[in-house]
Amino acid sequence: MANLNIDSIKDRTFDAVVIGSGASGGWAAKELCDNGLKTLVLERGRDVKHIKDYPTASKAPWQFEFRGTVPLDKRVGYGGGRFLNEATLHWALKEDEQPYIQEKPFRWFRGYHVGGKSLLWARQTQRWSDFDFEGPARDGFAVDWPIRYKDLEPWYAHVEKFAGIAGNRDGLPELPDSECMPGFEMSCIEKHFLESLKKHYNDRHLIQARCAHITDPQPIHTQQGRAKCMNQAMCNRGCVYGAYFSSNSSTLPWAMKTGNLTIRPDSVVHSIIYDDKKGRATGVRVIDRHSKEMIEFYAKIIFVNASALNTNAILLNSKSSRFPNGLGNDSGLLGKYIAWHNYRGKANAIYEGFKDKKTSGRNPSHSYIPRFRNVRKQEMDFLRGYAIGIGGGRGTSSDTSMIGDELRENLLHPKLGTWHISSWMMGEVIPIEKNHVRLHEDLKDKYGIPQLVISCEWTDNDDKMTQDYVEQSREMFEKAGFVNITANDTGAPPGSDIHEMGGVRMGRDPKTSLLNAWNQMHHCPNVFVTDGACMTSTGTQNPTLTFMAITARAANHAVDELKKRNL
Repeated sequence: MANLNIDSIKDRTFDAVVIGSGASGGWAAKELCDNGLKTLVLERGRDVKHIKDYPTASKAPWQFEFRGTVPLDKRVGYGGGRFLNEATLHWALKEDEQPYIQEKPFRWFRGYHVGGKSLLWARQTQRWSDFDFEGPARDGFAVDWPIRYKDLEPWYAHVEKFAGIAGNRDGLPELPDSECMPGFEMSCIEKHFLESLKKHYNDRHLIQARCAHITDPQPIHTQQGRAKCMNQAMCNRGCVYGAYFSSNSSTLPWAMKTGNLTIRPDSVVHSIIYDDKKGRATGVRVIDRHSKEMIEFYAKIIFVNASALNTNAILLNSKSSRFPNGLGNDSGLLGKYIAWHNYRGKANAIYEGFKDKKTSGRNPSHSYIPRFRNVRKQEMDFLRGYAIGIGGGRGTSSDTSMIGDELRENLLHPKLGTWHISSWMMGEVIPIEKNHVRLHEDLKDKYGIPQLVISCEWTDNDDKMTQDYVEQSREMFEKAGFVNITANDTGAPPGSDIHEMGGVRMGRDPKTSLLNAWNQMHHCPNVFVTDGACMTSTGTQNPTLTFMAITARAANHAVDELKKRNL
């Protein structure tokens, strides 16, 4: 019997455990496996195999039984949400899977399946600059980042070459150039807006937003089994071409080919095991999603990539005599300084010109104005600033008010409408201590894990920033000759952007941060946190590229430290 127990422990022991299979978890797995470490990836959701498990990929509208509408009997348990559509229902999360307490209104978006939100993201990949990394030290709204752009620059390039990024080299110091392949063409209305910005401003630049799509496959992408983007713009159903980056099409299969990867779906992580005598983390407790059995897995190093809020929850629930308030939480800051992005501002307009032009095909990306407020110095009555997404096109209008031949003709040959343009802000939310998450003292989910309490709200800084976006969007649209302009604050609650960050922030001082410059917990250095939870501030760029670069850097450091027997 003892031998059976020893064999069981041996079967559950790895060099590394990665919690989460999304964008950052996939990169942790790839780098660790490439370096020869036997690695276990734990995913709380179901398994998803690339191509095989994309049931609605490339389907035409008429191939859906209800043209996209989910019938009432299939809506039971979902409670609404952005994926309540026939095309994407397979990604939707039922409410009983993980209830949480909104102490203040908050939208928590999750992707519980192998690949996580890497199958669902908007695929925007803008680098940070030192203007972003130095912001906290300059403005004093957070602790100083322990790294700068030069520390991450080679890892940005490493990730970009493997993932495949479409865009241009724009030569803007506030948005460092990426390793890019050709981008997607702007529409004529976007080009018109670009020329207007050049004419009226010297600090605002419209560029093609860099995105994780392959437009010119290189040998590294062919080796991954991925192909060129077909511009279907049905990306959130799953891409059979592997044209956009996801863990499922890229990092996880690559890691699997090394022979070093084990993926265990349906594994809800309960906590990290800390050995008081050894003074280190020794493994991870999971609850099997089907049997509800608790199982322990062991490893020398642990990467926590469960997505920002769940990473906070796991660490808060990882209690021991050494860490009664959560793993590594001597400072009492675990779960605090949660931040996200401000998407409250929206603007729209139309343009009465270009009646002889229309777009051909689809564009899975859009255009982008990098941050122009408070970049080099503090000049506004709010801290930091915002980037702006821009999209434009010319739709059709089908008049269905008649019957018979006339109706058929209007449907087959719809009239072209006017050109329209839209914009949306992505503002930097300032991390403050009162914006936090914590575990509920009594309420638990169906796995027996304490429910997460989310207590986050907007500040005056967000209000002022949103108002500036509204005013500037209207001004820029007016100068470009657009009409029927609307620009407003939608009042959307925090979390609507899907970019939660913080709670386990990086820093130089263990008294004011949880992680060091290599994403190791100050007080438990064989645990690494490299998803959004590690972020000290949020920047204005879509954050996933930075998560991936930070992860690749930390994983290679972990390997070096293991070789030196420091972990």
